[in-house]
Amino acid sequence: MADTSGTATADVIKDPKQEDGVRRRDFINIAAVSAAGVGTIGIVYPLVSQMAPSADVLADSTTDVDVSAIEPGQSIKAIFRKQPLFVKRLTPAEIAEANATPLSDLRDAESLADRTRPGHEDILVTMGVCTHLGCVPLGAAEGENKGEYDGYFCPCHGSHYDVAGRIRKGPAPTNLEVPEYEFISDTVIAVG
Repeated sequence: MADTSGTATADVIKDPKQEDGVRRRDFINIAAVSAAGVGTIGIVYPLVSQMAPSADVLADSTTDVDVSAIEPGQSIKAIFRKQPLFVKRLTPAEIAEANATPLSDLRDAESLADRTRPGHEDILVTMGVCTHLGCVPLGAAEGENKGEYDGYFCPCHGSHYDVAGRIRKGPAPTNLEVPEYEFISDTVIAVG
């Protein structure tokens, strides 16, 4: 029967190698992209994973300190990230002295409450590193020179800190740093 609409019809000839599903070219493209993806992961993963901190760095990232044996007025030294850490239990007289100091008298104005944790105002945790040039101040051990303000004294350049670790005299620009820490129990703090 002839087509009367004036349009020619073409018979579609099917390639016997082409099936209704995935053609060979599609399979080759998928395989090539998959191989490239696996190769990229094989190259990028070692580069990214070598930037992760090593086990010794992760071990130094936090330090637990038991404060139960510290008597009022006593300090201990610990190590946090390979630097000295001072933990001091303040006496009621030292707390009163620190709270009585007007903030306007301080170079780096911070109250004792800013430097301690609520409920544990008698525990002061500071880094044992002078903020001037990084020397280790005296005053954490028994019999050491505590400076004019009965806190810490840096023998390198003469910075004097009060009982709350706040700079009072000398070239240090800021207070002794208070690291991030939290009480994980009533007697143990986790620093870091």
